[in-house]
Formats: sequence, C-alpha cells, structure tokens
Amino acid sequence: MATKKTKAKPKKKAGVPKSKKGAVNVQYTGAKAHSITPFIMYNANPEEVANFYVKIFKKSKILRANPMQADFILNGQRFFSYNVGDHEQFKFTWGVSFMINVDTQKEVDYYWNALTADGGEESMCGWVKDKFGLSWQVTPNILLQLVSHKDKAIADRAQQAMLKMKKIDIAALKAAAEGQG
Repeated sequence: MATKKTKAKPKKKAGVPKSKKGAVNVQYTGAKAHSITPFIMYNANPEEVANFYVKIFKKSKILRANPMQADFILNGQRFFSYNVGDHEQFKFTWGVSFMINVDTQKEVDYYWNALTADGGEESMCGWVKDKFGLSWQVTPNILLQLVSHKDKAIADRAQQAMLKMKKIDIAALKAAAEGQG
C-alpha cells in the first residue's frame, strides 16, 4: 500500500516580522507603556486655570481642582497643574509649548481668539501665549503637509509665507505654496 508523502510546512523564522513591503513592524513586549502627563507649575490659581482651558477645549473635563492644584483633561490629554505662588523662576518660556492640530480656518480662528482673550499675546508663525503665559501653537494640518512637501519649491514657498504670518491664514498659505502670491 502506497502512502502519500506530505510536504512539511516550513517553520517560521524567529525575528522581527516584516510587512509586505519590507518595512519592519515593531512589536513591544514587557511592561505596558506609561502615559505622560504634563505637570505645569503656574503663578496662578490652578482651579482658575483648569476652568479657563475646559471652556476652550470641547472634549475636556476637570477631574479635581482647588486653589493649589488641579487635574484636568483637554481633548483627551491629561494635565496636572500646581500653584507655586508668584515666583520669577517659574515663568513660562517659548521653549515649551502645546501644539493644537486643526483642519479649518474656523478652528484656527476659534483657538487663536480663545487663547489670546483676557490678556493673551499673539506671536509669529501660529504661536500664542495665553493669559497665564503658557505658549500654544495653533497649527493647521495643511501647514505641516506643505512645509514638508516633497517638492522643495512648494515647501519653501509655504515656509516663507508662514514666517510672515502671526495667525496662520490657510488660504494665503495654500496660494503661496502654489506660487500665487
């Protein structure tokens, strides 16, 4: 009686899995990643700070707040703030900022106006300081796409246009990138 020979399946090679196009798929093992929570020391009442921000950012809530500390969520990102009193060494600088990614001019205008209200300051290239002195970047996604465009001429024109703006004007940015302005 004849027996059929079956082909043995090749064993999978151990190692880093690759996608169909050859790119490496990173797989993490071990402990779960820990979240990162910005801890911000204000020369202000953290309860007032939290109330100011949750009125601006739609998907936000205060977890707890009092005159010394506050724990709140802005657009899904958790923040912790602490009142250090009026100390010069705790003044904010442009060296740390939070970037708000937006899609439309209406969103640019909304965040720009909300963050500069009540004593905030406009700056260049989409940057603002809120009334507490914290820096924010109101950044349309199209800006990031244009300044990193594969066509260097488009990227350069977009970059030059952005450098002349305070609040980003999406229509003017697109026009400049296309060579119309």
